[in-house]
This record gives sequence, C-alpha cells and structure tokens, in this order.
Amino acid sequence: MQDDTAPFVYAPPDEPVRIVHADDQVVLVDKPAGLLSVPGKGEHLADCMITRLQRIHPEALLVHRLDLDTSGIMVFAMTRHAQRVLGLQFEQRLTKKVYLARLWGHLAPREGTVDLPLTVDWPNRPRQHVNHETGRPSQTGWRVIRHDPDGTTRVRLYPLTGRSHQLRVHCQSLGHPILGDPLYATGPARAFPRLMLHAESLKFRHPDSGKGIAFSAPAPF
Repeated sequence: MQDDTAPFVYAPPDEPVRIVHADDQVVLVDKPAGLLSVPGKGEHLADCMITRLQRIHPEALLVHRLDLDTSGIMVFAMTRHAQRVLGLQFEQRLTKKVYLARLWGHLAPREGTVDLPLTVDWPNRPRQHVNHETGRPSQTGWRVIRHDPDGTTRVRLYPLTGRSHQLRVHCQSLGHPILGDPLYATGPARAFPRLMLHAESLKFRHPDSGKGIAFSAPAPF
C-alpha cells in the first residue's frame, strides 16, 4: 500500500545541462526527470532548469514548461522577440509536440484519440481530473509502438491541447496509467523509479527565419 501522505522531498539530479541546439534566438535542452522547469516557492526549490541554463546562457528566457517528473526537450528564447514569437506559437497550437510513454497493461486499439475536458481537482491539488461541466477542452492522440513482454505498452502521445497533466490524466482515463506516475497510477503501475513520460520531439517555426524546424531527445527508458 502506498503512502500518499509522505512529505515531498525535492532531490533534483546532479548532472550537467544537456544542450541539444543553440543559436542567437533559441536554445533547446533535454531536461532530466526530477528537475523543476522554473523555481518553486522557497529556497529549497530554487534549483531548476532555467536557473541551470542561465549559468551558461544568462539571457535565456522561459517559453513553456515540463512537469517536474517529465523529462525531455524544452525550448528557451534568447531574446524578447523570440520569447514573444514562440509564446504565440504555443498559445495558438502551432507547435508540434511528441511524447514517448510506457503505460500499464495492453493498450488497444493501436491508435486513437482521447477527447475529455480537464480541470483542477481542487480538494486534491495538484491533481487534475475529467469534468464535463467545468473542464477545458483537451485532446490527446496516441499510437502504440509495441506491447512489451512484461505486459506494458510503449506509445507515442500527440497532445492537441496543452492542459496541466493532460497526458497523464488522459492515459489514466483509458485505464492504462503511465508507469511510475506518483499522482495517477496505483499499485504495481506506480512502483517504478520514475514517471515513464518523455518529451521526445518539438517542432516550431524559428523566430528569426520563420522556417519550420524540429529537435528531438532520445528517451532514457
């Protein structure tokens, strides 16, 4: 039986920043699982991806975030112009994001879409949940890569919207939570060393040239 009342202990990984690409407008990194994207409240939550990156590139500016437990590709702006242009692309859903995940059980069919509205589960924050009355429209596409011998399923996830915990709640709603999810998985599905969710690739238009470019980071699982 898992203890949901255990206090949260922030222990970010001690490893160098993995820069995937850098130019005069953007810098892309491969964020490790267990590291905040931005500082939390309190000195003990000050260590984060943007702080580490700014030691190398002091001008780096935030564009978007990944959950603490999620690893993978993130883009930061190097100028206010780039931050504004990229921010609009995310807001207008002009970026293309692909995630890799391992799910509990045998997911079928091999592809599909979850279309379930999400909102915060106020009594159980930071959890989110499906709510057909007050939830915001949320869609996630999925495609099975393979069914593994241990009874789990490896998938690619294609978020069409960008709600908080969207992929995690949508996978749970399918009856196949993401392995190692401390919020939405239970029992043996939760008993993994990390959340098995990785932002594998990101495509956007370069804020200077306007050309479509894509970057990826291989999943560590």
